[in-house]
Amino acid sequence: MKKIDYKKLLFLFYSAFLAMACVPSEEQRAEYKADIQAIMEDWHDAAAEADFDRYFGYFADSTSIFMGTDATERWTVSEFKAFSKPYFDRGRAWNFTPLNRYVYLSDDGHTAWFDEELSTPNLGPSRGTGVLVLKNNAWKIAHYNLTVPIPNAIMDDVKEQIEKELNKEN
Repeated sequence: MKKIDYKKLLFLFYSAFLAMACVPSEEQRAEYKADIQAIMEDWHDAAAEADFDRYFGYFADSTSIFMGTDATERWTVSEFKAFSKPYFDRGRAWNFTPLNRYVYLSDDGHTAWFDEELSTPNLGPSRGTGVLVLKNNAWKIAHYNLTVPIPNAIMDDVKEQIEKELNKEN
């Protein structure tokens, strides 16, 4: 008869317990999603109200990424602050109104991603996608990408315009 290794058995039970303890309950997941919804709403409000510190306080750190609609607009938060400061200083940065947002969580509940439909006065219908991380019990934006969806019916014309514009720069 094979001898039971109680240390290994105890280790397996302990490991299984820790793994289960790290998975958020459905109630916690719903709370996280509601928190993220509120954070994203306030983040957009902070821009509309030109509240620079509040807006940039939602980013995870200075290496978080913001991607704008132009191909040249890929900034770390430090770079994005420098670009954005004049807009905030004039009293109104930009006004994006979320119409729909879909939030998803990783299995361990420490990473979230979302996509949102936006109404904007300057860009028209737009989309944002992003990643948030849970740091010190607070959700922070690690990456945000702003895009303008192009209807397939006009894609050929838009592509041609983009190519002309890019060739002007060369």
